[in-house]
Amino acid sequence: MKKRIDVIANDESYDNLSSFTEREEMNKAVRVYRDTIRMSVKRADVQARLIALLEVLKRHSCKQFGVSYMCKNTIADKLEVSYKTIQRLMKKLVDLGMIRQVPMKRKKDMMQTANAIIIQPVKEEMSGKPPVKESKKCPAIKTTTSFLKQNIKNNKRKAVAQFSHVTYSLETPLKQANFVAHWVPGVFSNLVSSFFEKAETIQEFWKVIKQCNRVVDYSTNIRAFTGKQEIEIGTKAFKEFAMKVKSGVNMHKGQFAYFNGIVNKLMTDLYFDADFMENH
Repeated sequence: MKKRIDVIANDESYDNLSSFTEREEMNKAVRVYRDTIRMSVKRADVQARLIALLEVLKRHSCKQFGVSYMCKNTIADKLEVSYKTIQRLMKKLVDLGMIRQVPMKRKKDMMQTANAIIIQPVKEEMSGKPPVKESKKCPAIKTTTSFLKQNIKNNKRKAVAQFSHVTYSLETPLKQANFVAHWVPGVFSNLVSSFFEKAETIQEFWKVIKQCNRVVDYSTNIRAFTGKQEIEIGTKAFKEFAMKVKSGVNMHKGQFAYFNGIVNKLMTDLYFDADFMENH
């Protein structure tokens, strides 16, 4: 039997569902969860997708820290996977205790809308620290005004600006903002951000791929590979790079020079691969 949905989708509900008081608390929890996934999930492809999903949820949980309310179809489009894959990944994160989902309904017609997805504070067995006490005020039962009193210390709401793959508060100095440029594909950005946090580093890795994709016809300025092929090559090359790093390989010329070598070799091989060139 389908359960009754009592929580109305509005800012007041999302504020009360928020599980963190600061963005850094949320970021630390996600970092712990990434390490936990790498240790507990055996399949590398599932690891990468779970981590990428966590990153998307984190980057869209900056208005109410830890609370995202994107629909699963939108998330699926961002990660370039199917809706059913997102459902399975969500269930896995719920089973691991990293997120929970709260069914929501629209105020105007009281029909079901996208679930609120809440990143959970790190449990004691994961962090070694005492667990964060959960607020007794939960809007999952009723959504009356008195029940949904905002539990926010600062009365002043922070204006939030969105840039490419990340949101940040306008109260944060612009020099400290850390967002990935719009020209870096989301799939590649999500993969690299599992290992490197700085936007500048993620962008440098993508620049290597763009530079390696050389022009083959100067009259039309056509390059060897299409944008879609660049993304596929970039993800393959970075996975190989990550494996080399884990194996302790010596990168005496620097990580970007080493990555450049991987990308060049992969592009050379694939350029003469008829199946790859014809089917992409």
